[in-house]
Amino acid sequence: MRHYAIADIHGQREMLEAAHDRIAADRARCGDATAPVVHLGDLVDRGPDSKGVIDFLLAGEAAGQPWILLKGNHDRMFRGYLGVEGHRDPRLRSDLTWFDPRLGGLETLASYGVVQQPDMAPDALWRSAREAVPQSHIDLLDRLDLYHATPDLLFVHAGIRPGLPLEAQVEDDLIWIRGGFLEDDRDHGRLIVHGHTALDAPEHFGNRVDLDGGAGYRRPLTAAVFEGRDCWVLTEDGRRPLLPPNS
Repeated sequence: MRHYAIADIHGQREMLEAAHDRIAADRARCGDATAPVVHLGDLVDRGPDSKGVIDFLLAGEAAGQPWILLKGNHDRMFRGYLGVEGHRDPRLRSDLTWFDPRLGGLETLASYGVVQQPDMAPDALWRSAREAVPQSHIDLLDRLDLYHATPDLLFVHAGIRPGLPLEAQVEDDLIWIRGGFLEDDRDHGRLIVHGHTALDAPEHFGNRVDLDGGAGYRRPLTAAVFEGRDCWVLTEDGRRPLLPPNS
């Protein structure tokens, strides 16, 4: 079965719309309007329009698009903040907060019209955010999936804990893992399709495909198509094969 995938969006609505345009063009060439599109998480943060990204995804869902939305660590940090003022994700480095410029929480709030003023108390900022973020956006964050599996592929935000069966995987690893996964070259059974670790361009490692080309850093947003374990990156000119090493 054909599957499409879109890497970490990070608040880049214009890039997201362009990625879906490339998918629509590939669908037209294939005559297939039903293949699902898996969004690999990190819908929000860093980019200028996290609110617009969620609006776009909600509209697609309402229109009956076959879209699958996965949870990324940035989505969990945003939802955690909306739940409790001062929330700190337990997997976040001790020297960082969600408001650190490297993470982009303030850009997400700004997309909702919430701007931190120099003399603004943390609880006032939080109350403004709770008033500005629609319940429909909170509900979407609450229903994000942790993974999507097919006989050949496992779509997940960050990766897996190697050696553990799928039912034993935990959320912290599925949305945060790097060490222990990225350097593991064993066959995981399914080809792991993930984002989270930004590269200069998507890359096929044989047992996994990292599609995060760095849209959170204003590099292009990757859209890809999979048929079985075969992968192509979608460009304005059509498909470009993404091949494992030594192919």
